[in-house]
Amino acid sequence: QVHLVESGGGLVQAGGSLRVSCAASIRYAMAWVRQAPGKDREFVAGISLGGARTYHADSVKGRFIISSDCAENTVFLQMNSLKPENTAVYYCATGARYGSTVADDYSAWGQGTQVTVSS
Repeated sequence: QVHLVESGGGLVQAGGSLRVSCAASIRYAMAWVRQAPGKDREFVAGISLGGARTYHADSVKGRFIISSDCAENTVFLQMNSLKPENTAVYYCATGARYGSTVADDYSAWGQGTQVTVSS
C-alpha cells in the first residue's frame, strides 16, 4: 500500500513563501494537486521519477517549484510570492504517468496539508 504524508503547510501573508513536503513510501512520478474551498481539484506541478523533469501549471509557473530528494523519497513544493487565491489544501499524489494534469488520473493521495494565504 502506498503511503504519502504531507507536511509544512500553514498560514502566510500574501507575498510570502512556504515549502510543503511529501514523504512517499514508493518511488514513482509524483505531483502536487490542490483544492480550494468550493472548487475542483487543480493540478499544480509534477515531477518525474528521479526528478529530471518537472511540469508546472501556468497559474503557478515562475512562482512555485517542485523538486525531489530521491534518497529520502521526498517531494517538495516551494511556493513563492503567494497570493490569497493560492489558499487551498495541497495534496501529494502519485499513480499517474508523468505529465498528467488530470487529478482523476492519480490513484494514491496523501491526507493533504492546509495552506492559507492572508491578504
